[in-house]
Amino acid sequence: MLVKYEFLKILRKKSTIIVMAISLLLTAFLFGLPILQFQTYNQDGVIKGFDGIAYEKEQYKDLSVPITDEYAAQTITEYQKLFENPENVGYDGSEKFLIGDAYWNYVAPRENLLSMIASAYDSPGENSGFNKLPELDLTDGAKFYQSRNEKIESLLNTPSRDMSTEQKEYWSNMSSKVEAPLQYGYHEGWKIIMSSFELLMFALLAVCIVIAPVFSGEYQAGTDSVILSGKYGKTKLVTAKIISSMLFGVLAFTLHIIVAFGLPLAAFGTDGWNLPLQIAGTTIPYPFTFLQATLINLGVIYLVLLAMIGLTLFLSAKMKSPYIVLIVLVPVLFIPLFLSPNGTTGAYNLTLFLLPYRSTMPEIDKYISYQIGGIVFNVLSIRAILYAVLTAIMLPLAKLGFKKHQVV
Repeated sequence: MLVKYEFLKILRKKSTIIVMAISLLLTAFLFGLPILQFQTYNQDGVIKGFDGIAYEKEQYKDLSVPITDEYAAQTITEYQKLFENPENVGYDGSEKFLIGDAYWNYVAPRENLLSMIASAYDSPGENSGFNKLPELDLTDGAKFYQSRNEKIESLLNTPSRDMSTEQKEYWSNMSSKVEAPLQYGYHEGWKIIMSSFELLMFALLAVCIVIAPVFSGEYQAGTDSVILSGKYGKTKLVTAKIISSMLFGVLAFTLHIIVAFGLPLAAFGTDGWNLPLQIAGTTIPYPFTFLQATLINLGVIYLVLLAMIGLTLFLSAKMKSPYIVLIVLVPVLFIPLFLSPNGTTGAYNLTLFLLPYRSTMPEIDKYISYQIGGIVFNVLSIRAILYAVLTAIMLPLAKLGFKKHQVV
């Protein structure tokens, strides 16, 4: 009953309704932007919005295929043969490219596919796009997967990465678990979600704003003396406040997730949920599908949420005003927004990847690892461990802070 009472107490506040309404509208706007701004092209010009989405999905119907070495070789050969007709070729002074019907009928529907295939042959740090394909020698076949593996090996041995032997073995073993051949297909909705996770920070902030007065609001209203002198004020009631805050935070955040994920998936479809991440980047080492990667990163974000709720409650128990709580909390959440990593190693970068804002981003295309002795952890695992531990520490401290509060 105490938990229910405290939960309804949070829910019925006008400030809660206002903050949640604004936050949900902002989330809907941010995750709806890719739909409103989406555009693609054909020979007749630009196609926008839902018409553009429908057109692009239609283009993918013949491209939902396994990328075998034979298929890669066939695709590259077809692309190269188009250059044999001078009428198909344009030149800008530095490189040749396909124009006219050769471009619109063959290249345009396959731009992402051609770029993905071509990326396997780039050197680390190189991004030549499919313009590299006319130069490839296919005498011995495409060797697509061999080229991918060699590129990953080169990445792991890049001196600037400064990886230990254990770290190299860890990433090499993980990458070897990626199943071949890669299944290609339409995955626009999932690509948008994977690239937009950090936008959920505004939802996380909204939850913290609502929870900030849980303890400090009692100090402001002068009801702390009544609560702490009551029979259950320092035991059951404080526990109920913490449980109801966590419950509200999880439910409110889940509502934001439904809006955030529902919009792109409703517009672009759920197609591609079972496709491998490597079709979005051939050197991605994680052997996950788009759905698996989304759920795993979402699990990490929920742990970040719980830890931030714990921190908010701890600050609320220690400070006399919710506004002071937010003055401390907002920089913790958003200062990393203005900081950029300059690599994947070193104390600065490894710390930055663990801060709340950065921890919402999957970083699946980076080889970020943390080594403790001979044990290597990837960034997703270490984030999960860190924020689970922070939650376990902050919640008892919040409870203790309120129990020890001195009534003035």
